Amino acid sequence: MSKLSCTIVGGTGYTGGELLRILSFHPDAEVTQITSRSRMGEYAHTVHPNLRSVCQLQFIRPDDVQRSDVIFLCLPHGEATAQIERWATLADTIVDLSADFRLRDQVAYARWYGGTHAAPQWLDKFVYGLPELTRAQLKGARYASGVGCNATATNLALMPLVKAGLLDTSQPIISDVKVGSSEAGAEATDASHHPERSGAVRSYAPAGHRHTAEVEQMIASFGQAPTQTLTQGVYMSATSIEMVRGVLATVHCFLKEPQQEKVLWKAFRDCYKGEPFVRIVKTNTGIFRAPEPKILSGSNFADVGFALSDDGPKVTLLCAIDNLMKGAAGSAVQCLNVMHGFDERAGLQFPGLHP
Repeated sequence: MSKLSCTIVGGTGYTGGELLRILSFHPDAEVTQITSRSRMGEYAHTVHPNLRSVCQLQFIRPDDVQRSDVIFLCLPHGEATAQIERWATLADTIVDLSADFRLRDQVAYARWYGGTHAAPQWLDKFVYGLPELTRAQLKGARYASGVGCNATATNLALMPLVKAGLLDTSQPIISDVKVGSSEAGAEATDASHHPERSGAVRSYAPAGHRHTAEVEQMIASFGQAPTQTLTQGVYMSATSIEMVRGVLATVHCFLKEPQQEKVLWKAFRDCYKGEPFVRIVKTNTGIFRAPEPKILSGSNFADVGFALSDDGPKVTLLCAIDNLMKGAAGSAVQCLNVMHGFDERAGLQFPGLHP
């Protein structure tokens, strides 16, 4: 059987480079086109040097893209919505890695992204691209949205309690997220200048992070409560730390009633039993006793864990991911695998690095 032909639109960024790396070793798909307006004609490995001797593709203009089986859109916010009609004529499957189609609700989109959605008729056509939570909808779907990396870590931490009906949604849900510098993208800024960035612990979104909307949407999708009736709501803060890749979400929330630790163990095991990329990390020995993003670099794994307070109702949830992989390109390829009935692990077996 021939491989699916894939096009990466916006291939000079970190997520485009990760897609190219993953798909270079995918048994059922291959990249045949990769675009860039600024680097047109240059070889992809001049931008992604880790792919020297792996990929011989040259960047082409987005205007010159020919039809392929799959298009991955790695574009700045708003550009996918502006051109979605065109891209839909050039591929039967589209996976958009931006935030353009993550939210189903136009009011929520306007609230969190500061404007009216430019293609609202497309919102219901896209399936939210987190297979652990939307696998059934992704099977056979033509369009999948990207996921916010901070939302992914928060959602994967929360879902065992949500699915088990243990979460008290009348109490605040507080997600404190530590992130690596690659989350800011490949474009250099004053804030990413090495003397300014090195050693920093910078709260760049102490309140009102946009990925909050994806967490509210996911909680509501499991019937716990419509987002507008959450008494206290979801609150997310994000802090950049001395790390290139990685997200660690520390989520503080409350149970409906005090529980023993074994109840939480059951909820986590029931939720993630059989999941190829989610691992429960909660041990009493060794260095890595809790989820740690360092050892997930380059992998599509999400490590989750929890800690119960002494009096029972308060619980701290943890999830670590690589923001460029499980928080972006890895989940995108995992979605492709589900959508086309491939082995869900295809192209994604890399286990991460240690040390």
